[in-house]
Amino acid sequence: MKLRNRAVSLVLASLLIAPGCKGSADPLDPSIPESTQQAAGEPLTLQGRVSDAAGILPPDAEKRLTKASERLEKRTKHQLAIVTTPSLRGEDISAYATALGNRWGIGRKGENDGIIVLMAPNERKVRIAVGDGLTGQIPDQISLEIIERDMVPRFRDGNYVAGIEAGVSALATRLH
Repeated sequence: MKLRNRAVSLVLASLLIAPGCKGSADPLDPSIPESTQQAAGEPLTLQGRVSDAAGILPPDAEKRLTKASERLEKRTKHQLAIVTTPSLRGEDISAYATALGNRWGIGRKGENDGIIVLMAPNERKVRIAVGDGLTGQIPDQISLEIIERDMVPRFRDGNYVAGIEAGVSALATRLH
């Protein structure tokens, strides 16, 4: 996935999300940004379609999100990864998502058509990172609208699962 930082920031102010809710690369590779490493210094690893490193998704929600990602890929060929991280370790969420997408290779090679829905609950931030091959279908403004309309209201209610599922569903309806 060839992601790049976009001019429009899709990072939400820390007050927008309710507080209190709780292809791997070589870990010695110096090109891996330190910020995409887990607290113990290990790189954040791709667990599958859903990588819940923050531990906020119950098993049934992970199964539903995995199935939604599978259905999307079967229908459109586009890959979607849902990621939670315990910490951005001081890095901008856009740069963090870009580093993950590029390191993990989300999306088809040559198509750059992957998407990462990234949530950092401890920093109260969320990002939808879209590969260059999908920016026509999901431009920055649409990603921001999905975050603000479909995800944040549920996050404010303390329901991270519903917010992430709503965001994934909204993305799926826009993609062909």
